[in-house]
Amino acid sequence: MRAERLIALLMVLKKHDRVTAAELAAELGVSERTVLRDIDALSLSGVPVYAERGRHGGLALVPGYRTDLTGLTVDEATSLLAGTGRVDSPAFTSAMRKVTAALPEAHRSHAVRAAQRILVRPEGFVRTPEVLDSLQAVQIAVFEGRRIRVRYRSRGADTAREHLLDPIGLVVAGETWYLVAGFGQPHAPAPKTRHATADATPTERMFRLSRMSDVDILDEPAHRSDEVDLAAIWERHREAFRRSFEPVEVVLDCSAEDAERIGSIAAAATHVDESMPGRCLLELRFADRRHAVRALWATMFDHDFVVREPDWLRDAITTRAMQIRGD
Repeated sequence: MRAERLIALLMVLKKHDRVTAAELAAELGVSERTVLRDIDALSLSGVPVYAERGRHGGLALVPGYRTDLTGLTVDEATSLLAGTGRVDSPAFTSAMRKVTAALPEAHRSHAVRAAQRILVRPEGFVRTPEVLDSLQAVQIAVFEGRRIRVRYRSRGADTAREHLLDPIGLVVAGETWYLVAGFGQPHAPAPKTRHATADATPTERMFRLSRMSDVDILDEPAHRSDEVDLAAIWERHREAFRRSFEPVEVVLDCSAEDAERIGSIAAAATHVDESMPGRCLLELRFADRRHAVRALWATMFDHDFVVREPDWLRDAITTRAMQIRGD
């Protein structure tokens, strides 16, 4: 809507000392002609915006001009308060623009310069970001407290199964999004307590959003308590997940200069023997066998080491190498 665009334009002008029509058009996603028409509309409404010609010219507000038009919409406030909102969403961008405009003049330029020094990009150089086509619908269901019907492919399964879920909350762990939810059952009286304690028997499950598809938001309230402690839920599931593994011990003969880097891939590392010139024995602990194989395979091409113990690990890595060669 034009009214919202005019407010966004005003916020951008307050954010910058001087900005060109082309820069405004790029930030707002409109044409330069639209920007100029909107500038005229602001001027007619009494906003003191002026243009300077020349190489370093542009559009600007009269110094000292203040406005209270910094109110956040529901979507924008949710994007900020949730903390798990996607930083590339229009709501997040618009909210941050308004927050910047609301800062006192003395602090705004410092905050903007500081923000330019930090960039968060969870996908890294190589790894492809997870496909999160279901995120928007799941967020709506979580915020509005509505049940969903989804198709979900469990780990290792070839096909997805349909589930009825009561969304509780969203968790972002590292680069992975999870939905905390319970399996939908016929509605029963709401829990007497406002929220479950960390020691209560867990009834919720963790669902990875990248394995979810065909999300249907139902016109039914989700069966959940009024308050939730996602941090406690996450820690409970995290500890249960860790307990499900059987740790393994590995001994490597490695280059002394590579020891620290190799040790960082394991859950724990100890230098056992450094008496050999330029070499050392390194004892590593991994969460389970699969963790050991995958971690050492991923690093073997960059670092100098030989697996001393156990035999099954040495055989597993050898088998992988032979499969790649086609032997």
